[in-house]
Amino acid sequence: MSSMTGFYLHPASPLHDTGWGHPEHQGRLRALASTVGKDLLTLHGHVEQMPFGEASREDLERVHTSAHVDAVRLVCERAETSERIESLDPDTKVSSASWEAALGSAGTAIEAVKTVADGGLANAFVATRPPGHHATPGRAMGFCLFNNVAVAARWLQATGRAERILIIDWDVHHGNGTQDAFYDDGSVFFLSLHQAPHYPGTGAATETGTGGGEGTTCNVPLPAGVSAASYRGVFKEALATVTDGFAPDFVLVSAGFDCMAGDPLGGFLLEPPDLHWMTREVMETAASACDGRVVALLEGGYEPKRLGVGTVAVIRALAGLGGSEG
Repeated sequence: MSSMTGFYLHPASPLHDTGWGHPEHQGRLRALASTVGKDLLTLHGHVEQMPFGEASREDLERVHTSAHVDAVRLVCERAETSERIESLDPDTKVSSASWEAALGSAGTAIEAVKTVADGGLANAFVATRPPGHHATPGRAMGFCLFNNVAVAARWLQATGRAERILIIDWDVHHGNGTQDAFYDDGSVFFLSLHQAPHYPGTGAATETGTGGGEGTTCNVPLPAGVSAASYRGVFKEALATVTDGFAPDFVLVSAGFDCMAGDPLGGFLLEPPDLHWMTREVMETAASACDGRVVALLEGGYEPKRLGVGTVAVIRALAGLGGSEG
């Protein structure tokens, strides 16, 4: 089994154009890739850039309705024809490159979990863009077209590589789409720590699942301005509580960097060392539960420089390296 950490970035993802006035603009991935590139001396021999993938319609439809896939495709085709940015809703924009970026991000997430599950990598980080965790089975919203983490989870199950999957979402916004995808399914545990009250308005502590999924959703709403020390304590306790009753075969992380101090769309106060620590906590959990099989996927993070240093902190933690201030 490999001890390497994989880094994945689909080449169409930086080309997905929402407009420079949009929070989820093209500069995010440029800053992320530049900052990771500058850290290559430290990462060399520990982190390897990996080939990307493409999702099939079958992959998407394990999570999303056929009507939803058609609707996204139609608007992306309209953007190709008009050569303008088009809207799925007031927040969610697409361009001529967006269909390829959306299929590429979901498919590259699949490629990452496949390689980790098959032992080709110890773990991985995927710079998915567009992000995914607000995309419900039937609706694009919150900058998200397809739910990358949900698609990856369902692919693992469909191919027999994992039965029980833990998804940890530390984006400052609640991952309502991921929750919706698995709310009645006890084979996928969804843990979210998020700011409340805040967009999209879901994620109350009373939302714990339904039917066969009762008890496999855990929401931890936290107020804006919560201290990093308090957040760490809550994070550690929540993770321990979840894994006390749920033994995952694979761990996925919706890694939103809008939980960092200074993000224009969030009110949390985390710094890169906190993200490094959180990633190490997740890795310790995965080490005892599922041989360390962890893949983290990019969600939010809207201050490009901070997104870059936060990503490096997470990648360094995945690779077993010390963190850096930033």
